[in-house]
Amino acid sequence: MRILLILLLAGLGYLLFWPVPVDPIAYHPPEDRGFVGDFAENAALDEAQIVTLPDGEIGPEDLAVLPDGRIFTTSLSGVLFQIEGDVPVEVDRLGGRPLGLKAGPDGALYIADSFRGIMRWTGPGTLESVVSEIDGEPVIYANQLDVGRNGTIYFSNSTDRFDPETMGGTKPTSVLAIWEQSDAGYVARRTPDGAVEKIATGFVYTNGVALSPDEDFLLINETGRARVHRLWLTGPKAGEQEVFMDNLPGYPDNLERQDDGTFWLAFASPRVPAEALMPYPFLRKVIWRLGSAVRPAPIERGMVIQFDPDGKILRTLQDPSGRVGITTGARVVGDQFYVMTLDSPGFGRMSVADMP
Repeated sequence: MRILLILLLAGLGYLLFWPVPVDPIAYHPPEDRGFVGDFAENAALDEAQIVTLPDGEIGPEDLAVLPDGRIFTTSLSGVLFQIEGDVPVEVDRLGGRPLGLKAGPDGALYIADSFRGIMRWTGPGTLESVVSEIDGEPVIYANQLDVGRNGTIYFSNSTDRFDPETMGGTKPTSVLAIWEQSDAGYVARRTPDGAVEKIATGFVYTNGVALSPDEDFLLINETGRARVHRLWLTGPKAGEQEVFMDNLPGYPDNLERQDDGTFWLAFASPRVPAEALMPYPFLRKVIWRLGSAVRPAPIERGMVIQFDPDGKILRTLQDPSGRVGITTGARVVGDQFYVMTLDSPGFGRMSVADMP
């Protein structure tokens, strides 16, 4: 009996006091309205073909189209692929963990590498660092980026609290940062003269960023609060920030602006039931001590939306079965529509003519 009591006390002590990296902050999320209205449930992504990466690679997070028309994506292990036909072709081995990709006006491929910062690539063996620190502090979780017509790079750093290279990768680190709700994410800008500065701070897991057609504002996804912000860059409201979309039915990942001025946004997961525990920091810390089996996790139910510069929803394409996986980005290239994924063996592709 005494041994049992000691074990019970030891277990209780572990649950209540064992050190964990997460230090939760109380948050009262708005009520999740679910898949209604503009987000009404459908299965439009059932029409998508799954294009598989070769050699067992996974995680084609994003894609970019260079000025010469070549389409590139990357994998979890840092392999760079050119998308040609039904079998992507390996072009280079970059290492790190590339996330966001964007073509620059100089014809180079710019990469938000979650382990190394912002990188630049112009061909096999040419990978170079563009931004690795700001004010002497390392960029530890670069996520997505956009490049202006004059070469200015805008990029998100998801959190300054947790380094995905040492915390088991981007997926578990994203869960940790959102579960904690610390506002340690930011957006920074690198101008063509090499100057780098933070231009917006205080986000709970910053993610996708995209410039407006006129480059007068920047849209910023705040994954941990299921919303999108707008930061004005020019004009009478320059420097002002406002909520552009709020209380979304899922956690927004990447943003892509199309040539027609519209945007595509991908949701990595619907809102999870564990949001009900957000007001209770101590309980969230206890749950974290219980291990990965009971911690919150993304739900593999894909969804991407298209909207105009005023925020009007134009299309909603969903994957209720989770066949595509955790959706991270979407973009039309020519007559094809691509849906990218976090840790699936491939990505979705469908003819624009088949899109509802």
